[in-house]
Amino acid sequence: MTRLMSLMIVLSLAPAAGAADDVLIADFEGPDYGGWTVTGEAFGPGPAQGTLPNQMSVSGFEGKGLVNSFHKGDGSTGTLTSPPFPIERNYVNFLIGGGGHPGKACMNLLVDGQVVRTATGPNRQPGGTERLDRCSWDVGDLRGKTARIEIVDRVTGGWGHINIDQIVQSDKAKAALIVVDKLYQETYRPQFHFTATKNWLNDPNGMMFYKGEYHLFFQHNPEGIDWGNMTWGHAVSGDMIHWKQLEHAIHPDELGTIFSGSGVVDWINTAGFQTGDEAVLVCIYTSAGEFATPKVPFTQSIAYSNDRGKTWTKYEHNPVLGHIVGSNRDPKVIWHEPSKRWIMALYLDGNDFALFSSPNLKQWTRTCDVRMPGTSECPDFFELPVDGQTDNTKWVFWGANGNYLLGSFDGKEFRAQSELLRSEWGENWYAAQTFSDIPKSDGRRLQIAWMRGGEYPRMPFNQQMSVPCRLTLRTFPEGVRLCRQPVREIESIHSKHHRRSDTVLRPGENPLPGVSGDLFDVRAEIEIADAAAVGLKIRGEPVIYRAKEKTLCCRGKSAPLEPVAGRIRLQVLVDRTSLEIFASDGKIAMAFCLLPDPEDTSLEIFAQGGKATLRSLDVWELKSIWP
Repeated sequence: MTRLMSLMIVLSLAPAAGAADDVLIADFEGPDYGGWTVTGEAFGPGPAQGTLPNQMSVSGFEGKGLVNSFHKGDGSTGTLTSPPFPIERNYVNFLIGGGGHPGKACMNLLVDGQVVRTATGPNRQPGGTERLDRCSWDVGDLRGKTARIEIVDRVTGGWGHINIDQIVQSDKAKAALIVVDKLYQETYRPQFHFTATKNWLNDPNGMMFYKGEYHLFFQHNPEGIDWGNMTWGHAVSGDMIHWKQLEHAIHPDELGTIFSGSGVVDWINTAGFQTGDEAVLVCIYTSAGEFATPKVPFTQSIAYSNDRGKTWTKYEHNPVLGHIVGSNRDPKVIWHEPSKRWIMALYLDGNDFALFSSPNLKQWTRTCDVRMPGTSECPDFFELPVDGQTDNTKWVFWGANGNYLLGSFDGKEFRAQSELLRSEWGENWYAAQTFSDIPKSDGRRLQIAWMRGGEYPRMPFNQQMSVPCRLTLRTFPEGVRLCRQPVREIESIHSKHHRRSDTVLRPGENPLPGVSGDLFDVRAEIEIADAAAVGLKIRGEPVIYRAKEKTLCCRGKSAPLEPVAGRIRLQVLVDRTSLEIFASDGKIAMAFCLLPDPEDTSLEIFAQGGKATLRSLDVWELKSIWP
């Protein structure tokens, strides 16, 4: 119910104390909300006097009062809207804390009834703090317009509240400007890694190539910033670098929400779905029955498209593979030409996986079990030549954490020929999947992973994908190993080039003075010589090679790296919220999410404890992929 209250918190054109040029919108020091319009219960009868019952200690506000929508706990909802006021300064400064739920727990600036600026608190997961921090909006382009402030709490559950204080117009920003409302230009939006336009994203799914388009489906929550309501989002690209997000492809149904899976082109119409001239595209996914109403077991289902992926139809006789055990899930399907069968790799339970065979994508027969200790979920299964020799191939059986087995496959049984091997040494890389149906004229095995665990405070989106990489098998003294390197298409966004060669690296010196930015492709070959350590420092984050230990280290993780002829080779891709590191031409790969100071755009290369020689260094500044 809406309540109009006596004007106690004034919309004032008088200067705020100590800032003659400022215009106070509200400081929430009165006994009630004055002329602000209140709906629901979340905001209580008036400004809170600090911490509310059962709430963690609230700090960082000014004076005695603040907006705190924790009234009656996180289960309450409501809105608080100011009277209209003219925008008379270049910035709106305020204090904000609480939940980080864009559109649901936030503060909005409304012009003509439309949200033109928005901000949230920083918290989404358990933990965090109830401290209010300074935030600023740049509103210079809106001067002269009439606006309202809308404070929103439409979310329940953890961090389902918002805290606001001291809203002031000023010609000076009181905080680093965090952009959240300019699509693809947000402060923490990755600029060459795929992200959803808004809300949660995780595993890459359904990856296939058809008639010049790479299809990337992904686990997506269309309704919120955190995991849940799993739906398949969909994006397409002509080069795996520049992506266009399309309408959601596959939605939850009575069998459950839509968990991970894969996609194939059914070139010879084995399933009988084709109705026109286009080959039919088929997605194979897990129906997560635990999230259905009523609950049912996890099963595997299919959907198909006859219009190049624009629209999708679920098979009327889903599921095509019934429940086997536990939360069996994440089908990865390939076509095996020698046996003329579809092969499905499926996660079962614990560390157990299985292979299945089908002539038509509809009926499946279990042919083989595979166990991978310490590994679960999101299998992949593919064949690769060793050292580029097409007459010498091995099959790779892959799990979500990047552990893999090498072996042989006869159309029914996978026989492991290696111990469990490790492909990823970083912290934020998971559930990778390779594309199906890459043309033979290309011949590459191409992969994208979810870079899980990143933080994107106050952003309207959550999580990102890795850069696409090419996978190869190469022989080393210890045996055949899987290598991963960024695709050559990354060069399409190369911009300004900085090059150094045959340069002595001395402790305390940086051969890259004046080179700065937040998007880079860095490639270096360093001769260690007598240095104790060499490395890069990127936006304050060190990537360091320790010569004695022969380890490459970053953010508390390390990987073994043996120099070749006394040298190491590195490639580092730098985006706004991530580092992806590749050493020895992809033998070692490390992926990290990070949250650097937006104002720190420094780049250094260094030696410690002695001299080294920079045999080659190429640094490309990168362009954004977004329009």
